[in-house]
Amino acid sequence: MKNFISALFIVLSINFTMAQTYHFPEESAEHEGIWLQWPHQYQHGVTYKNRVESTWVEMVKALQTNEKVHIIAYNEVEKQRIIKVLEKAKVSLKNVDFKIYNTDDVWIRDNGPVFVKDNNGKILIEDWGFNGWGEKYDFENCDQIPSKIGKDLGVKVIDLGEEMVNEGGSVETDGNGVLMACKSSVISQEKESIRNKGITQSEAENIFKKYYGVSKVIWLDGVTGLDVTDMHIDGFMKFINHNTMLTMKEEDLLELGLSESDVEKLYSATNAEGKEYKKVYIPATKNKVKTAYGKQLEDKGSYVNYYVANGVVLVPNYGDTNDKIANEIIQKQYPNRKVIGIDVRNLYENGGMIHCVTQQQPAGKLLKSVK
Repeated sequence: MKNFISALFIVLSINFTMAQTYHFPEESAEHEGIWLQWPHQYQHGVTYKNRVESTWVEMVKALQTNEKVHIIAYNEVEKQRIIKVLEKAKVSLKNVDFKIYNTDDVWIRDNGPVFVKDNNGKILIEDWGFNGWGEKYDFENCDQIPSKIGKDLGVKVIDLGEEMVNEGGSVETDGNGVLMACKSSVISQEKESIRNKGITQSEAENIFKKYYGVSKVIWLDGVTGLDVTDMHIDGFMKFINHNTMLTMKEEDLLELGLSESDVEKLYSATNAEGKEYKKVYIPATKNKVKTAYGKQLEDKGSYVNYYVANGVVLVPNYGDTNDKIANEIIQKQYPNRKVIGIDVRNLYENGGMIHCVTQQQPAGKLLKSVK
């Protein structure tokens, strides 16, 4: 009888495991908080830190009244320095806490934990592989961030490092079964762009479907070698809801580097019900971006790379005449939130904007790890 009960338990456990699915909540769902990797001097120097740090101060100031802010500091010395910087800027620390982890850089959207919900609605962490965008930059410290956060929170972590390298900025989901990505930043086999050697499109789709809880994957070709990320989707497209996407006009997308074929695929994309997404168009900056310290950059800036928080929406701003237009367009899409422009000029020089350096933790009960 004991053997029978044991066998039955094993069968039920196997069936439960096979039936387990995960859901990646849309960014506009309620958050417990936000995770930020604070810029430091230990990888790219003091000048780098000094030039971009004000963006983090602005973000914390805008976010801390609406959701918890979890700051990852490089070491204890950095933690104390950051506290002084925030206090000097008169930023309340009531909703701010710190974790001490070594990091290679600031791009937590790509290397950080992906918080998902299981069948019972409990939250756990998916720890996808991260290899510095195809081993272009050091990544060993940042690759460990999800597991360190999971350990400190006592939450279950699914280790996907051996299964697939996946950067958070390389995918966009509509919260209702659809994921969009560029092949160039996920399955490309071109030299210096390889995340997943030998992976097929079908294999990548199956992994996305299982761990993001989607039923449909839409692929754009993208462009390898165009930038460090090999064209992340979150630079030019964002799902507002299950039926609507925000993107740019064709001329801006083409100037950004998309092919005419990709523009057509983007504009004709359909949701899980087979209905074409409504499009909200937003301009790029009118002029090519100039940093806050006067350096002229070669590209225009994108406003699509924004972050949706509980009570606010943080939008990248560039000191450009189109800042106001872009902020107003986004404000209309989120009437119950306040749009706040964040100066990203110096950050943009290093290849990213607001969405790239933020990672949300959904509200809800955590699925505790079994020790």
